[in-house]
Amino acid sequence: MIPMSRTGFIHDDLDIKMLVLYIMSHVAAPIDFFKLIDLALCDDGVDYFSLSRAISHLVETEHLELHDEKYSITDKGRRNSEVCQSSLPYSVRLKCDRNLAALNAALRRDAQVRGEVVRREDGTVAARLALDDDTGSLLTLELLTASEDQARLLCDHFRASPERVYNDILRTLLAGPDSGDGSAGKE
Repeated sequence: MIPMSRTGFIHDDLDIKMLVLYIMSHVAAPIDFFKLIDLALCDDGVDYFSLSRAISHLVETEHLELHDEKYSITDKGRRNSEVCQSSLPYSVRLKCDRNLAALNAALRRDAQVRGEVVRREDGTVAARLALDDDTGSLLTLELLTASEDQARLLCDHFRASPERVYNDILRTLLAGPDSGDGSAGKE
């Protein structure tokens, strides 16, 4: 029986570790195991089990950190990645970069849009909503809610369309008082 050769450019454990370090050095924020696996399965020579072993080994050797079920690269891992990344085939790096671009855009957006349920000392519940851009905070809003479920719903809706909420608030505030009741502008 003729042994099956692996296809793809990644052929051994060291190649897989270099691939993982390359990905982790270019990702915008810590990611969970499944996102890392999804990004690393970009070459036919990579399989799930080899990848799992490589990730575990990189954590053991302190190239990666695992915190709250998310992986991030350490300074040691970043240094080794910089030294070794040119050893990764160019086509593999290009594929990783394309996949990373989409993920990084989503990670940056998630970091800029936040919604959390806040239990106040008086027993009430609020939804705290925040929207940032690259320079800082655009909007921070805390709304009293009737229940935790309502606060979660507000947070979910805000995260789904924060720009719409921000624009609606701006439009309302810039329009000035509603003159529909005839009392606007009277002193």
